[in-house]
Amino acid sequence: MTTDTDTLGAVRAVLIEALELSQRPEELQPDTALFGALPELDSFGVVALVGAIEDRFDITIDDDEFGAELFETVGSLRSFVDAKLA
Repeated sequence: MTTDTDTLGAVRAVLIEALELSQRPEELQPDTALFGALPELDSFGVVALVGAIEDRFDITIDDDEFGAELFETVGSLRSFVDAKLA
């Protein structure tokens, strides 16, 4: 079973790897803004990130689940992953 803290760490790692971010994991807090705040999270970045999340967590993100709110913050992305894993 994955805990909330484990999911946060894994989401941080996926973000850094998929988007090739220079931030350290601890710099990506739950309230860290993503979409609109990270230039790396453009349309190509979203595709890369979604693929990396699906691979890492063995989940499927359906087209109707895409939206700016999903990528609003690190915390919103973690909450989404947690819900998919539940």
